[in-house]
Amino acid sequence: MLRHKNSVEESHYDILSVKEDATYEEIRTSYRVAILNYHPDKLQNTRQMSHVLNEVQDRFLKIQKAWEILGNSKLRAVYDSELRASRKDRGDGVAAEDVSLEDMEIEDGGEVLELFYQCRCGDYFSVDSLELGKMGYTLLRDENKGTLESTPTSWA
Repeated sequence: MLRHKNSVEESHYDILSVKEDATYEEIRTSYRVAILNYHPDKLQNTRQMSHVLNEVQDRFLKIQKAWEILGNSKLRAVYDSELRASRKDRGDGVAAEDVSLEDMEIEDGGEVLELFYQCRCGDYFSVDSLELGKMGYTLLRDENKGTLESTPTSWA
């Protein structure tokens, strides 16, 4: 069902504009709206350029295929499994590199300092000084640099 490419491919969830944890009813509602918007009969009365008509027809077929898969609980389970596997193969959701303190930026939120690192995927990783404190570290800020110090633990 999924083609493995170097580029990120639009998922059936993207096609129907629903989240991956969407309910059957949410998927069905989104499908109905999408299928009405892209139905080829709507364009038959207009004089559209042929490439636009072809794009709409392609989109219509993608919507149909997405519904065929996501509207069937067994097919959806198989699709979800393949989707997770393809993401794992591409490294989505898996740390692909080590990040050092020097790679991270510090943001001062007043009482709390936050370290964050912008990921290639567009998301970011962050940890704040309170979380670090729970792990036994103190985050100190010196101008634009940060240093971590191990907090001494006392044995009772």
